[in-house]
Amino acid sequence: MLIVSNFRNFPETWRSSTGREGRSVQAYTWREFLRHGEASDSIYVVNCHPRLTEEIAAASLLPGAPARPLVAVDLVLRTPQGLAERLKWIARRFLLSRVDLFIHYFRDLEGYRKTFGIGPERSVFVPFKSNLSDRFDLKPDPGGEYVLCFGRSLRDFDTFFAAMELVPYPGAIARPDVAELRRHLARFSRSLDALPSNVRQLEDDGSEDAQIRILGRARVVALPVIRGSMVASGISTCLNAMRLGKCVIGTEGPGMTDVFENGEVVTVPPEDPPALAAAIRRVWEDTELRNRVAAAGLEYSIRAGGEQALYQRIVDRVSEWAEKRI
Repeated sequence: MLIVSNFRNFPETWRSSTGREGRSVQAYTWREFLRHGEASDSIYVVNCHPRLTEEIAAASLLPGAPARPLVAVDLVLRTPQGLAERLKWIARRFLLSRVDLFIHYFRDLEGYRKTFGIGPERSVFVPFKSNLSDRFDLKPDPGGEYVLCFGRSLRDFDTFFAAMELVPYPGAIARPDVAELRRHLARFSRSLDALPSNVRQLEDDGSEDAQIRILGRARVVALPVIRGSMVASGISTCLNAMRLGKCVIGTEGPGMTDVFENGEVVTVPPEDPPALAAAIRRVWEDTELRNRVAAAGLEYSIRAGGEQALYQRIVDRVSEWAEKRI
């Protein structure tokens, strides 16, 4: 079996857990995918790219185009807003109906099912990985100096700021690029001179070294996500924080309460500053609780592994699904 994929570091040859062997090639445009689709045993696997997924689905309708299975991995979709997006939604829903399999990093598909018709009959879950596992000598430490809100995708900084005004502890954020945050649909409505007095800004050049430094000095990592998120928003930051031994507070919903089921995180309702403040107070002051949550998260992140472990899980799911089609 040939996996045609836009994953940049996908193994050129692979072996599934059931012993099936195959190879892979890289492709980054719909034309490149279709060119490799001339091989009769090829399967298209598109990572985190809605537009490319839809282009391949549309191109497969062209006369003479090879009809190959299409798998979408980590397809991040948002609820359509405004008339223009709702009009596009009609075509998008049709094109997504031509995707054979979706691989998600979350289990709660209610939003995807209602909005895009993507349900469990075409979906499988795989655990995500820590981006820091493969390349760094990490020294997990549950201690730290501040409550950190980090990341950008659908991140609810407004709720974090309101919660920090209710607690006496030091807080921190990376120095923000507000325009970039809003492009990722984060809520950050305050001016920088109106932040809570106990929240400071940390220098961040966007590197992994900076992320390790910023996360590594946190005592608690809070990942509030705006209401209505349909995907695993913040999962990468969450697992990186766990890998550094940090206690994480997350927002109830897909990618959090449906994934972490054994005490790996503390969860609160979305857009609820008093609930977030109460959780921050609880884990900041209760060392035993904070360390227990951090230890469970660390164990999960180590078990999840890094990039190659994730690729193996994807190979296994794709191969398993393909075998059932035969």
